[in-house]
Amino acid sequence: MRILSGIQPSGEPHVGNFFGAMRQHVELQAKGEAIYFLADYHSMTSIRDAGERRRFTHELALDYLACGIDPARAILYRQSDLPEVTELAWILSTVTPMGLLERAHSFKDKVAQGLAVHHGLFAYPVLMAADILIYNADIVPVGQDQKQHLEMTRDIAGSFNHCYGREVFKLPEPMILENVAVVPGTDGRKMSKSYDNTIRMFAPQGEIKKAVMGIVTDSTPVDQPKDTAAALFQLWSLFAKDDERAALFARAQAGGLGYGEVKKDLLARLLAYFAPQRERRAQWESRRADVEDVLADGARRARAIARPTLDAARDAAGLGPAR
Repeated sequence: MRILSGIQPSGEPHVGNFFGAMRQHVELQAKGEAIYFLADYHSMTSIRDAGERRRFTHELALDYLACGIDPARAILYRQSDLPEVTELAWILSTVTPMGLLERAHSFKDKVAQGLAVHHGLFAYPVLMAADILIYNADIVPVGQDQKQHLEMTRDIAGSFNHCYGREVFKLPEPMILENVAVVPGTDGRKMSKSYDNTIRMFAPQGEIKKAVMGIVTDSTPVDQPKDTAAALFQLWSLFAKDDERAALFARAQAGGLGYGEVKKDLLARLLAYFAPQRERRAQWESRRADVEDVLADGARRARAIARPTLDAARDAAGLGPAR
């Protein structure tokens, strides 16, 4: 089973990224042939600073390695080290209906928000389809909110196969990660860099403490019952066992538990949870050349899988000399 996923280096990863995707990626590398890419091409739709993009991409590589991605088991590479994917994106764009792209939820949301849109945002699903189809991936792990991306990829693959009369591309199946935690940010909304409400797991401890102690709570007195659906309790729950969660929630609902006590315990648990990863990250960070070697080797291994698919698509479309 070939598994394919990627994450965009649009900012330094946070607790929401870890529980929403990175943790699952680490677990899945033991269940099949896992290919993970650092989507720096995709980041070009939002980041305009070249140095910042390179820094974010390197930081993301460090975080993946720190969290447990094993380069001997999984393929980890930088998307821009495989330009074959952009060639395939162009080939696929010629069989992708405009209406399909216009129906993309992410594009419509940005238009509704009044954001400046450009071709990169509009054609984003085609590049995403190329990322997946170039490996003939069997499974693509996604959250429920990303299911449309996989449906569009399947439509684009089917359109190419029908147009040129060859089954060049396998139609990938989504692996909906039903048990993925929706991690709230410090303000109660979904944790997101765009909301500036994140907790970076590898930030300096002082910054982490400031973020945790700044989690927004209401003015309920200590002796009164607390709403355990609030962001603070949901964040704390990520680091607690079932029996611990039941006990603390019972205290909160009975009254007598202060928010400050929960915040202090959350901080201690968060720091302890990520301590081993923080140590591994520091080791990788001191070996920058080794990180680049991992990415270069990942690109080499990825190309060995991707190139035959691209060649088959080129041949089907009549590009280059006849094979």
